[in-house]
Amino acid sequence: MSTTESATTSESPTPAGGRAQRGPGRAGLPSWVPGAASALVWGAGQLINRQVGKAAFFFGFFAGAIVTEIATGNYYSGMEFSPRGNGGFFAKGLWGLVTLGTQPREMTLTGLTEGDNSIVLMANGLIAILTMALLAILWIWGVRDAVRYRRTLNAGGDRVTSRDYFQRLWDGAFAYIALSPGLVLIVFMSVLPVLFGILVAFTDYNRDNLPPKNLVSWVGFDNFATVFSVPSWAGTFLGVLTWTFVWAVLATAMTYIAGMLQAVLLANKKVRFPRVWRSIFLLPWAVPGIVSALVFRSMFNGQFGPISQFLVDIGLTDERIYWFTDPSSPNLARGVALLVNLWLGFPFFMALVGGVLANIPDSYYEAARIDGAGPLQQFRYITFPVVQRVVSPLLILAFVSNFNNFGLIYFLTEGGPDNVDYRFAGSTDLLVTWLFKLTLDNRLYNIGAVMSLIVFFIVGTISVWNLNRSKAIREL
Repeated sequence: MSTTESATTSESPTPAGGRAQRGPGRAGLPSWVPGAASALVWGAGQLINRQVGKAAFFFGFFAGAIVTEIATGNYYSGMEFSPRGNGGFFAKGLWGLVTLGTQPREMTLTGLTEGDNSIVLMANGLIAILTMALLAILWIWGVRDAVRYRRTLNAGGDRVTSRDYFQRLWDGAFAYIALSPGLVLIVFMSVLPVLFGILVAFTDYNRDNLPPKNLVSWVGFDNFATVFSVPSWAGTFLGVLTWTFVWAVLATAMTYIAGMLQAVLLANKKVRFPRVWRSIFLLPWAVPGIVSALVFRSMFNGQFGPISQFLVDIGLTDERIYWFTDPSSPNLARGVALLVNLWLGFPFFMALVGGVLANIPDSYYEAARIDGAGPLQQFRYITFPVVQRVVSPLLILAFVSNFNNFGLIYFLTEGGPDNVDYRFAGSTDLLVTWLFKLTLDNRLYNIGAVMSLIVFFIVGTISVWNLNRSKAIREL
């Protein structure tokens, strides 16, 4: 406790009856005065309120921000000030985010000039803004604290020392204090990349305009107009989007139905050694999906795969079938992808539904049998409603997972077979694999960012809508 605070708290003894000391001194000072002081200089309001510890706490962040800006800038060069040449972390970061640079790299007699890298400037600008947002939270906290405490004193409230304040804060908000480092990491590790991707969608960042040789510019909604209005792009988008929805619905439904049937059969008392059967059926889930996809890709290879050769040997086909590369039969590749996904996905729902069935009381089925219900009726009116109520939220998550099932499609079919009507996409490409090809294979980063926003909007809307309708979520 500081000397000032000790002296303040000992100005008057506690009256008989144990009532705490009231705050004397500057009780008539308007509450806006310390608030305005803290708004101008962090911690000044707390100093006016004679809370030195709190004043030092808030002023430390204020001084740290100023020192960072000055130390990373060039404010003492003597040249005319400009954010590009003199600005520090915050000033140059904001300038770079707004302008995306003004000087590209150029070849001179002495080599390449330094120039500006638009993408680096964008990233630094986002970091600066997010840092300023976190500092703004502390600034608002300091201003409100100074005003509220002064109002308490003016109303005759108790004077609280900085030590007591921080002790109460630690006791009452320990959970938030412990979670705050994780929140900061989420801001810079999760929110920052999302914001960066959103901003790229409004630029001309692509293979024809790559920094640092070229400067990236803001183009507004031109990329969105290209995707939705240019026939070749719009046709590709609608075709890939339609197949993505069909794939997500069929892949989710097939794995769910197959897993439920397997769980119901294994729950039947007539099945011997159910644990052995359950362990066997869990093996596809235990093997990494990428490994399974590569194995199936070799098995269905049209040139040397054993499945095509087997069909020829038994006389079912006259020639080898090119499952993944025949442009005239894209549904072959789609069907194989659905079957492989069924193989990989049904064990999850089998285990999930099996756990739900184990918790359904036998008395339900005994009562149903007494009423004359057969196995199908028991399944319809008892098993299925109970399972559906528990599994509904996970079905939504499975739909979202299949909607963005990059691994299976990319490693099994690579998006093939080729489709001459599509731009940079094949007949089995999902939106997420098409996005991958646009960015890494063709370096169309701006169009890829538009696709990522569309995928996020579609998946987010469907997920929120379905989860809000789910009874299991509403009862949490």
